[in-house]
Amino acid sequence: MRQIAVVTSSLICLASLSGATDQAFAWGDQGHEIIALVADHFLEPAVRDTIDGLLAGDRSGLTSSKDITHEATWADKYRDSDRDTTRKHYLRTHDWHFVDLELDGPDLAAACFGRPALSPGTVASNGPAQACVVDKIDEFTAELASPASSTGERRKALQFLLHFVGDVHQPLHASDDHDRGGNEKTVSARGTPTNSFHHYWDTEFVIRLGANPPSIARLLIGRISEADRRNWSRGTAADWAMESFHVAVQHAYGLLPAPTSSGHYKLSADYVKDATETTADQLSKAGVRLAFVLNQALR
Repeated sequence: MRQIAVVTSSLICLASLSGATDQAFAWGDQGHEIIALVADHFLEPAVRDTIDGLLAGDRSGLTSSKDITHEATWADKYRDSDRDTTRKHYLRTHDWHFVDLELDGPDLAAACFGRPALSPGTVASNGPAQACVVDKIDEFTAELASPASSTGERRKALQFLLHFVGDVHQPLHASDDHDRGGNEKTVSARGTPTNSFHHYWDTEFVIRLGANPPSIARLLIGRISEADRRNWSRGTAADWAMESFHVAVQHAYGLLPAPTSSGHYKLSADYVKDATETTADQLSKAGVRLAFVLNQALR
C-alpha cells in the first residue's frame, strides 16, 4: 500500500473532475481496460506488434475495437454471448474466471476441481468447464508461447489471458466465505445503492478511481517504480491467487463491519477509502504482471 497511499488523493481528485457517478462499470470493462493500458506500457515493442497482429484477426464482433484495451473485455463478453440461448459458452467458461479459496481453509487443489490436466490433443479453449482461473492462465500461457498452436487458438489464448490475469487480482475472485465470492452478502455505502459485496469489489471501488480508464492508467503507471515492476514481474498464477486471497483476508473480508440484524453490511467511509486504495494497488499489479506474462510468452 506504500505507493497507492500517495496515488489516492490524485485519483479521488480525478474522479470528482471526471464526473464519476453511479454509472456501473464492471471490473470486466473499466477495470480490465485500465489493466490492459498499464500492461501495454510495459510491453516490449516486438511483443506489442505480435499482439496487435493477433487481435486484428478477431472476427467475433464481441468488442467495440480490436485493440488490447477493448479485447481485455472479450472473455466476459464471450462467456455471456449465449447466456440467454444455448449457454454453451456460458457453461463452458463461467468457472474459469475465479478460484474460490475458502477463508476457513484455503485449498488450491479443491478450489481448482482437483486440477485436472487437459486431455491429449485438447486445446485449452475446449477444456473442461470445471477449471479455475489459475490453471486456465497456465494453459493459455503455454498455448500462446507454443509455435505448434494454430493462429486461431493463439488468438483465443491471448484474449483469455488479457482478461484472466486481471481476474485473479480481484480479491473476491480468489476468495470465498461460503458466500459465492461475496455474491450472497449485501452491502451499502453512503451515496451508493445496496448491492452484493462482490459487485462492490467488481465495480463500485473501480468507479471511485474515475470514469476515464486512460487517465487512471496514466496515474497508476506514473507511480509504479522500477523496483515495483521488478518485484511484481515474478511468480506464478497460483502465487498471485494466494496473494489476492490474503488481500481479501486482510482488507475485503477482514475489514467488514459487523452485519445488521438482517445480515446487511453498512460500509464506513474508512472501509471505502481502504477498498479504493486496494483496488488501485491490485489493478497496478495486474497490469505489470499481464505484461510480464505476455513478454515471456511472445518474445
